[in-house]
Amino acid sequence: MAAIITLSLLGILVLYLGLFKAKSALLPVTLIGLLVALGCELALWGGDAKPIYSGMVVFDNFALAFSILCIVTTGLILLLSKAYFSSISNNVAEYYCLILFSLTGALMVSAYHNFAMLFIGIEVMSVALYILVGIRKTDFGSNEAALKYFLMGAFSTGFLLFGITLLYGATGTFDITGVREYLIANPQQISPYFYGGVLLLLVGLCFKVGAAPFHFWTPDVYEGAPILITSYMSTVVKVASFAAFLRLFSYVFVPLHDFWTPVLLVVIIITLFIGNITAMMQASFKRMLAYSSISHAGYMLFAIVALGATSTSSIFTYAIAYSLSSVAAFAGLILVKRAKGSDQFVAFNGLGKTNPFLAFVITVAMLSLAGIPLTAGFIGKFMMFNTVMQDYHIVLLLLAVVNAAIGVFYYLRVVVHMYFKTAEEEGGAILLPLSFKVVLGATVMLTLLIGLYPDCIIGLL
Repeated sequence: MAAIITLSLLGILVLYLGLFKAKSALLPVTLIGLLVALGCELALWGGDAKPIYSGMVVFDNFALAFSILCIVTTGLILLLSKAYFSSISNNVAEYYCLILFSLTGALMVSAYHNFAMLFIGIEVMSVALYILVGIRKTDFGSNEAALKYFLMGAFSTGFLLFGITLLYGATGTFDITGVREYLIANPQQISPYFYGGVLLLLVGLCFKVGAAPFHFWTPDVYEGAPILITSYMSTVVKVASFAAFLRLFSYVFVPLHDFWTPVLLVVIIITLFIGNITAMMQASFKRMLAYSSISHAGYMLFAIVALGATSTSSIFTYAIAYSLSSVAAFAGLILVKRAKGSDQFVAFNGLGKTNPFLAFVITVAMLSLAGIPLTAGFIGKFMMFNTVMQDYHIVLLLLAVVNAAIGVFYYLRVVVHMYFKTAEEEGGAILLPLSFKVVLGATVMLTLLIGLYPDCIIGLL
């Protein structure tokens, strides 16, 4: 709980720093606060975790692992902010404050033990993002994205709350342990309300993770939001939402596995095909990443549809690989768009010649997202596919392989543009600020390290 309190106070402190025009102190103070929150989480690792605050939250290794990943990813994203925010807005303190509050919500979502805390965490995480997506008030694309994200968030919250209401009507409790005990005690007398609640919760959480056909305006939101906010939404928000998804279905709804598995299988297949086929048709690098994030949601759902002893380690490894590669890809996009004024694939032409380091990092990120061996993405996909194979979902596995092949095509497309096509206008090398060099170097090293030595991550959980 210390990390959640620290981040809440840090958000208020950052807002006051902005009020007193101390802009130069914003990033250092924020990063120091994130390190303190990270230390609070690490201090609890391996402890005797029990639900606290009347059973509202539990800080077990599962919650701590996903919370640590969210904090580290946010830190990497904020390292890019110094050069980015100053070029698009004067409201720098507001950016930091809202991101920190959203991160606080993400930690609540990762550690919830009561449906009330799940709802509060999702709303704290989402409301801050409604503002961040539309913070560029003079940009009509940003305004449209904010409105769509707000409507989509309100719609998904309706499903989530209605599902929680039905579960409470059937069980008389918001505590997930109490709901689980109800299922175990009444295997043959489960209320019809309970089945409806499970389905509505499934729909609500699919909205949050961006799974099709509940993705709706997700690509439009990702495209209209500032690039740095898009990178935050596609990593931290998705990771926290999957932590909530996995905790609920692996801990509570396992006895009804045969009921909700067919529904989730259909969702996964639709998600994979819509995400990959639509990503293949894009001419914009940013929009391609938006649709590919939908396909990655489909792969991460493998761990839920095929619940087992390796589900947690599989989804955690995949989340790390996806987060590192996405941060690197969006960082490269920020630099290229600032230099070329475009996020189209043609803007990457000749990058391998003018900026070898930047092109190499983007290449590693694309290979990892595609699941090519010797990268973290390959380990994540391998573990997901292995989880599905152990549960004998052979048809799903074959369809996933087909979609993985489609993914290789559109991810390597940007590599072709960087190394095998020349720019129409010859320009100089793109200037890389120190903070970008640090983030790009850290993400590429971790991606390759996990790809070569995966046991260092797999053994954590």
